[in-house]
Amino acid sequence: MSGPVSAETDARFMAAAIRLGTRELGRTWPNPAVGALIVRDDGAGPLVVGRGWTDVGGRPHAETMALAEAAARARGATCYVSLEPCSHHGRTPPCADALVAAGVARVVSALEDPNPLVGGRGHARLRSAGIEVDVGCCADLAFAVNAGHMTRVRDNRPWVTLKLAVSRDGMIAGPGGAPVAITGPRARAAAHMLRAVNDAILVGIGTVLADDPQLTCRLPGMADRSPVRVVLDGRLRMPPQARMLAGTDRTPVWLICGATAQGRQPLLDKGAAILAVPAGADGRIGMRSALETLVGQGITRVLVEGGAEVAASLVADDLVDEAVIFNGAVEIGPHGIPAGSGLAAVVSGGAYRRVDGAVFGAEPGSDTMSTYLRTR
Repeated sequence: MSGPVSAETDARFMAAAIRLGTRELGRTWPNPAVGALIVRDDGAGPLVVGRGWTDVGGRPHAETMALAEAAARARGATCYVSLEPCSHHGRTPPCADALVAAGVARVVSALEDPNPLVGGRGHARLRSAGIEVDVGCCADLAFAVNAGHMTRVRDNRPWVTLKLAVSRDGMIAGPGGAPVAITGPRARAAAHMLRAVNDAILVGIGTVLADDPQLTCRLPGMADRSPVRVVLDGRLRMPPQARMLAGTDRTPVWLICGATAQGRQPLLDKGAAILAVPAGADGRIGMRSALETLVGQGITRVLVEGGAEVAASLVADDLVDEAVIFNGAVEIGPHGIPAGSGLAAVVSGGAYRRVDGAVFGAEPGSDTMSTYLRTR
C-alpha cells in the first residue's frame, strides 16, 4: 500500500484476516487455521484484492488462496496473515517463497510460528527478499484461534477445552448417570457450536455406557462439522451396537485402549479405529498419554465432554486449558451424579479466571455459559 499505514488500519485488516481463518476451524488439522488478506492502495484507499484461509485438511494454505485471487494485483500490496508464512517444503511449496514471487511489498504477521520447521525462517526469507515485515499485530486474537497449534508444538498435546453442563444443585447427570436435559435449546446450540470448532471430542467409556451418545454436531446444515469422536476405553467395553458406531463412514470414531485389551475385531468391523497405549493394571489410561496419542494423529484441539471422572483427572493433571461451564435451572436431586472436584477447581480453585459469559434468555433463572482460561 502507498504511504505509511496506521496501526489502526493494520489492526482492522489483521482482525479480518484472523476471522477469515476461522472458516474451517476444527477441520484444518493437522495444520493451523490461518487467514490471509492481500490489500493494496492505488491512491483511493486500501482495497482487499485477495482473501484466503486454510482449507479442510490443511490445504491449500491461506496465503496461496489469497494470492490466487489477487493475481497480478498482489505486486506492491500488503499481505495480512494470522501466522508466520511457512518456509519449508512439505506437501506444498513454501508460502514465503510464493509471497516473494508475487512481488508483495509488505507482510504483517500476527504471530511467529513456534514450529521448528518454521520458527522465524519464514519472516527471515521475506526480509532477505527486501519485503517489509511487521510481527505482532493482534497477536492475542491470533493465538486464541491457533491455541491448538501452539500447544501441540510447545507441549506435545492438543489444546483442551473442558465442557460441563451443571444443574442448579451441582449435578451433571441423573441417578446412575442417566442423561438429563440440564439446559434449554439455546444453550445446547452453543454447546454444539463448540463441537463444530474442535478437531475432536473426547469422552470416557462410562459416558458411552450410560448415555449411548452420538457426539455429533446437530446444528442445521452443520453435520459435516462434527469432530472426530474419541472414547477412552481401556478395556474395550464399547458395545458394537453403540449408536456412534453406526456412522463411522461419515464421522470417525477412535477408541483409545490399553495395549493388551481384547475384543478388537468386532469394533474394527464397525469401522472404529483403535489406538493402543500403555494402561494401568486397572485398565485406566493416563490422560497425558491419551492426549499425546491424539497429537500423534494430528489433532490440535479437543473438546472434553466426558463426565466428572474424566474432568477431575484432566484438571488434577493440569491438562485443561479452557473450561466452558453451562449452568441450567434444572434440579436433579441428591441421587444425581455431582460435578465433582473438576468443577470446583475451575470455578473457585484460583488456577482459572473467568474471561467470558453469556445468558440465554431474559427471564430469571435462564441458562448461562461461563468461559474460564487457565492462569498459568
